[in-house]
Amino acid sequence: MEFTTVLFYVFAAIMIVAAIQVISARNPVHAALFLVLTFFNAAGIWMLLKAEFLAIVLVLVYVGAVMVLFLFVVMMLDINLDKLREGFWSHFPLAAAVGVIIVLEMSAVLLRGFLRPDNHVPAAADKIGNTKYLGIEIFTHYQFAFEVAAAILLLAIVAAVALTLRRRKDSKYFDPAAAVKVKAKDRIRIVSMKAESERAENNATAAAATVNPEA
Repeated sequence: MEFTTVLFYVFAAIMIVAAIQVISARNPVHAALFLVLTFFNAAGIWMLLKAEFLAIVLVLVYVGAVMVLFLFVVMMLDINLDKLREGFWSHFPLAAAVGVIIVLEMSAVLLRGFLRPDNHVPAAADKIGNTKYLGIEIFTHYQFAFEVAAAILLLAIVAAVALTLRRRKDSKYFDPAAAVKVKAKDRIRIVSMKAESERAENNATAAAATVNPEA
């Protein structure tokens, strides 16, 4: 057995165990960390398949951005774990049945390709994971689709910002343009005044009474 095959089985085994822990862990923070472990092992399998671009994107985008944001949200919110896990076992049979069906379908597709006697890897498959060839394909044959996807993502960003900046009665609203135009002298004003305290006033009153008893 080759070393890459051993690494594949190691990554696959760890990924399966981590994926099971994602849906079975009682703590949502632990479940998110197990999902991060799953992504790392999936990235390792992509590296074995010479798809380094997909592996890097999986780590940077999903682990470095999406999962970190999800962890922040989970840790900042006061989540009722008991209420979150209500109905888990009641839906487990249906979820298990759907999972078994998906596994059987994927096994039928994959085994059909592995068991073919004339199965061979095309020569062009060696260039699939190369970022250079992927960029050439995107910006030549799929340039229009790439630009459409970029426009859709830009529209989603603008819509999210617009929804955030809308005026709501149940939240405090401020004008970002006015906040940017504010200068330092508008934010704080230093006033020179005499220091006063309740103790100092009592001492002054007592001293005045001692000097002028008739007052």
